[in-house]
Amino acid sequence: MNIKTAFSVQETAERSVNDIARQFEMFDTEMVLFFSSTKYAPESISSLMQNAFPMAQVFGCTTAGEIASGKMLENSIVAMAFNGQAIKDAKIEVIENLHDENAVRAALESFGSYFNEPVADMDPATYVGIILVDGLSGAEEGLMETIGDLTNVTFIGGSAGDDLKFASTKVYAQGKSYSNAAVLAMLKPGVEFSFIKTQSFRDLGKSLEVTKAIEAQREVVEFNGKPAAVAYAEAVGTSVEEAAKHFMHNPVGLFIEDEPYVRSPQQIKGDSMLFYCSVMEGMELSLLEGTDMIGDTRQALELAKSELGSISGLVAFNCILRTLELRQNNLEQAYGELFANIPTVGFSSYGEEYIGHINQTATMLVFK
Repeated sequence: MNIKTAFSVQETAERSVNDIARQFEMFDTEMVLFFSSTKYAPESISSLMQNAFPMAQVFGCTTAGEIASGKMLENSIVAMAFNGQAIKDAKIEVIENLHDENAVRAALESFGSYFNEPVADMDPATYVGIILVDGLSGAEEGLMETIGDLTNVTFIGGSAGDDLKFASTKVYAQGKSYSNAAVLAMLKPGVEFSFIKTQSFRDLGKSLEVTKAIEAQREVVEFNGKPAAVAYAEAVGTSVEEAAKHFMHNPVGLFIEDEPYVRSPQQIKGDSMLFYCSVMEGMELSLLEGTDMIGDTRQALELAKSELGSISGLVAFNCILRTLELRQNNLEQAYGELFANIPTVGFSSYGEEYIGHINQTATMLVFK
């Protein structure tokens, strides 16, 4: 066993971290990835986790719900430990100011120096990146675009949550806690790895072109030359007053090679619509309709298993909107059980990172 998972729901951070450490006691831990409810004080949890594994590289973030093998949890800590066979080498960098493009470049250059090859030349079949971002920063698109410009290595991850308080989200690395920041980990796994991106929507064949937007605020002013809220309501077949009730079941999507990259509406503001991720002028979006999340995710997991032959570990970044829909339909237990036989950790996120910043999607890093 090269990858091991654990979770704890103890009342205090100290007890939960001790519980996690006990579960990893006989394991040769080289790296720990953890996700924690804001129930546990962000000021202390990172240092407690690092102190519990002083010889390991430890990083993580706050959540809006946690995922462990076979379970969807709340008010818990979940963790995944890797030994030296699972991860041959790793380098962690913190971007302390998400709006400083030079800081992003410096982080990527640091990876190149550490691994002794430029990030632009790194083989994406040899290296993989994990990215955890302050989920209230609104900076994910620019960050992912800059990373994509500098390297072909795939970075996958999620935007940190705060249990739906929308007040403060944190990322953690090497015993410290950060806001308006991102943690980037460049990994050199010792095993084959793959990715899952799944969302449960179908195209309704109704086009909504972004004809006017305030891109920096993720605000669409007009669709198809009409006030955005009016055009969206008409496409759904409802009134502007009732439109927000359809956001979860009827987001919009940007199609790339027949794959939808979901753009989830957040709220109506006057005649405009605010979104959870960037929507730019000129984008041709399609109205989507929710389908079978349980069935689609099961199928995606089975495909990954068949391609890799086996799965030794899975890191899941699941959009909070998916979690809320599962909760609304009393399907959280059924969703968690999809991962019952797979060593899994993950969290409900305020957005997912995978070739950009997306919503209402599950992105997963899968190790053979």
